[in-house]
Amino acid sequence: MTLDAVSEYLTGLQARIVAALEQLDGGTFRRDAWTRPEGGGGISRLIEDGALFERGGVNYSRVQGASLPPSATAARPQLGGLAYEAMGVSLVLHPRNPYCPTVHMNVRCFAAGDLWWFGGGMDLTPYYGFEEDARHFHGACKAALAPFGAERYPRYKKWCDEYFFLKHRNEPRGIGGIFFDDLSEPDFESCFALMRAVGDRFINAYAPIVERRRALAYGEREREFQAYRRGRYVEFNLVYDRGTLFGLQSGGRTEAILMSLPPCVKWRYDWKPAPGTPEARLYSDFLVPRNWADGG
Repeated sequence: MTLDAVSEYLTGLQARIVAALEQLDGGTFRRDAWTRPEGGGGISRLIEDGALFERGGVNYSRVQGASLPPSATAARPQLGGLAYEAMGVSLVLHPRNPYCPTVHMNVRCFAAGDLWWFGGGMDLTPYYGFEEDARHFHGACKAALAPFGAERYPRYKKWCDEYFFLKHRNEPRGIGGIFFDDLSEPDFESCFALMRAVGDRFINAYAPIVERRRALAYGEREREFQAYRRGRYVEFNLVYDRGTLFGLQSGGRTEAILMSLPPCVKWRYDWKPAPGTPEARLYSDFLVPRNWADGG
């Protein structure tokens, strides 16, 4: 296996996901190819003001650089100063209907010197919780990892819960999913296979959820709460997200990096939902650790 084989898989994955999302939305994703002066480039696919997606982006990039940025060497100081190559597909989808959750998925591969590693995952951020949806999403994540050992899903679920957590708010971003990084054992082929399993499972994990919820009626109250909760998404991406930091620190394309941000957001001072409301139920029943894949 080679990095070229990984790149070929990633470009194909982007095309397949975009085709599936265009079928869901009925609209067309804009295609925007770009190059990076230091080396490499990518293809951004974006939709705005669609029938389903208020904004959605599915990005592919393959870039090279003379020195890894601080976000990549914080946990690997021995790699400081090494030339690198990074490639991946990253997507974020923000549906207009507040009953449809925001979703994120990323699969990636890094190489520096003689070292390489894979990473990725997917996570769901609902505004109004449905247990059926949470169980389905986590069930798909668990099924993707099942061929690689029973210990993978609980380990990567815990990693996701810990990573997508807003420390300054003391709350999770959403209901999680799976997250992994620094994957380099037992060998390149096995790690590549696991990354493919995650990428290939995304549409099955997400599409049935939005198909169930897209026709639900909503009003200004639901849109206001959606905009408020989207603020948490912005806070995480700009304060904690390592992918965002890597892209900005490595001189990546700003438009592609920040396409993950929702188009309409609101912040309220010290706002809390009234007890017993559907908005309060998001906090009490969903933004808490639960073993969704096993009916928890």
